[in-house]
Amino acid sequence: MFLTDKFRRPITDLRISITDRCNYKCVYCRTGNEGALYGDLPFEDYLRMARVLVGMGITKVRLTGGEPLLRKGVVDFVRDLAQLRTPNGDRNKDKDPLDIALTTNGHLLADLALPLKDAGLTRVTVSMDAVDPDRFARITRVPNGYEHVLAGIRAARRAGLWPLKVNCVLMRGFNEDQIIPFGMFAREEGVTVRFIEFMPLEEGRTWSPTTVVTLDEILARMAEYRPLVEIPHARSETARRYRFDDGVGEIGIIAPVSHPFCGHCSRIRITSDGKIRTCLFSVWDHDLHGEMRRGASDEELEDFIRGVIQKKEERHHIGEPDFVPASRTMVHIGG
Repeated sequence: MFLTDKFRRPITDLRISITDRCNYKCVYCRTGNEGALYGDLPFEDYLRMARVLVGMGITKVRLTGGEPLLRKGVVDFVRDLAQLRTPNGDRNKDKDPLDIALTTNGHLLADLALPLKDAGLTRVTVSMDAVDPDRFARITRVPNGYEHVLAGIRAARRAGLWPLKVNCVLMRGFNEDQIIPFGMFAREEGVTVRFIEFMPLEEGRTWSPTTVVTLDEILARMAEYRPLVEIPHARSETARRYRFDDGVGEIGIIAPVSHPFCGHCSRIRITSDGKIRTCLFSVWDHDLHGEMRRGASDEELEDFIRGVIQKKEERHHIGEPDFVPASRTMVHIGG
């Protein structure tokens, strides 16, 4: 009944991109020019995909983009997702509620945080790559965006969307000097800041190993501010977690380049145009929505999904001689 790939990894986490449109043009993602879009689907199509996959053992759904809060109707979609229940293997117990998360750049979050929470959203992650307004504008290419994002973070905290995480992609030459300021931010704002190593998923294909600020460098830089204590984490978690020595504030580090975690990957993705991707760095898409257009039943969709899961890659090959860039860039995959 439950999804497991050929490497015996259980597949429990689903990311659904509900649009590949974005109101930011971050330097580590976009070229700054308008690019082609794959487009998006009616919410009822994403809901059917989610319902089938939850019935197969998915327990966590994360909504991504582009920028998902650009989609009108996102609150109603979260409410519909919240009606889904996950199998728990015990016929004598009620099925468990679905864990629903959302990743956003935060620009529109202030007005939507409470409605999303009331609709059934469990938690939110906000992308924010500097705690200095001028540096933030340089990275995002959006003037005056910093105050909008900060207001969104605080509104999400008030709404009870917890744990509240703030993701920072570090890129040498742009924001590596923000490590200690973000440590202070985590302590002052009561959020978990997660640093992400820069990955080769940008539109401009400018990535090189020299642009990556590694986990070891982040830890060394933060130790100049305060000592960190590592927190145990589940093997399938993407982030290594640390708290400050006095117990105030937490950071995480997602290090797919220097410390890959592919061996315990539990994730698959659905793109905004309805393709399954089994890895961020896949060179193939699998057209789930195409099967729906051809009139496939839910049982036939399940068979299609099981076949796709068996093609899930063992690992990525970033930095290796045989590395082939992903067939889509990040904005067209979904975070």
